[in-house]
Amino acid sequence: MLAAERRDHLLGLLAHEGKIVAKDVAADLRISEDSVRRDLRDLAAEGLCQRVYGGALPASPAVADYGARQTVAPDGKLKVAAVAAGLVRPGSALILDGGTTALAVARALPQDLACTVITHSPTIAVALLDHPQAELFLLGGRIFKHSAVACGAAAVEAAQNISADLCLLGVTGVHPEAGLTTADAEEAAMKRALSARAADTYILASSEKIGTASRFRVLPWEKVSGLITDVDPHDTVIGQLKALGVEVLAAN
Repeated sequence: MLAAERRDHLLGLLAHEGKIVAKDVAADLRISEDSVRRDLRDLAAEGLCQRVYGGALPASPAVADYGARQTVAPDGKLKVAAVAAGLVRPGSALILDGGTTALAVARALPQDLACTVITHSPTIAVALLDHPQAELFLLGGRIFKHSAVACGAAAVEAAQNISADLCLLGVTGVHPEAGLTTADAEEAAMKRALSARAADTYILASSEKIGTASRFRVLPWEKVSGLITDVDPHDTVIGQLKALGVEVLAAN
């Protein structure tokens, strides 16, 4: 089989099965696992897959810069935001992550809602300036411009001194096997720090993130209360997540 044909075969597996197991592909095509791994390295270099131990998973499209991500699945993000905003109770304390879906949540909160919002995102804080009943706490640190959030040791330390009823957390990848992932190690650490300070954590994930993976794990499934997504409840990946015991809130 020619290299171009192998590439098409691998991309087909990602699209239809949601993963590539290198040893299985090597056996099916009667080639060496080294050849498969080289092909996967090439695909990963083009951003077409995320390599994992033993093979590859679909790469998340949500790793583009902040400006570009605002044009990705805007309708889905609005649906997710509407459901997430409904979880915020009057008088409660909310930890709101950064990113474009979290920004949609901030804009979806009722303007007269009396609550406390803790965030490490300057854009989230600015979006809530016209909510007179919302008390705002902005955590500081090194600004990670890709997602417009504070990260690093100072931000993680600040997060350890807060507590909240609810944390709404964004990720770039949601996969039954890889779990919840993002593309930056420090951002992943900050997300874990925020989640650890809330009674409940719900994941915000519009459809383009479902069934995909990024390089760094954020949390295992047992550490979250549920997932909010606009993906069809009968989707195969959603079914796999429910089989793992994940509560899925449909935003359709």
